[in-house]
Amino acid sequence: MRILMILAIFLFLGAFFIVSNENLHLSNKAEAKTFGSLYYNWFLDLFSNVHGVVGYAVKSEWLPDSNLSR
Repeated sequence: MRILMILAIFLFLGAFFIVSNENLHLSNKAEAKTFGSLYYNWFLDLFSNVHGVVGYAVKSEWLPDSNLSR
């Protein structure tokens, strides 16, 4: 439940920053359409970046070298 709440807050903050940075008024249909396009592109970029980071982490060598002399 907490993860869903954190995800919802994160997505809401992303929407808020898009609206404030672009100075959009969502009551205007044209600007609401612009917001939808910007938010969709932001979400796709977010997914792409997370995909890249997870892929890099999976490909990394996490085990230490086992060349210990006894």
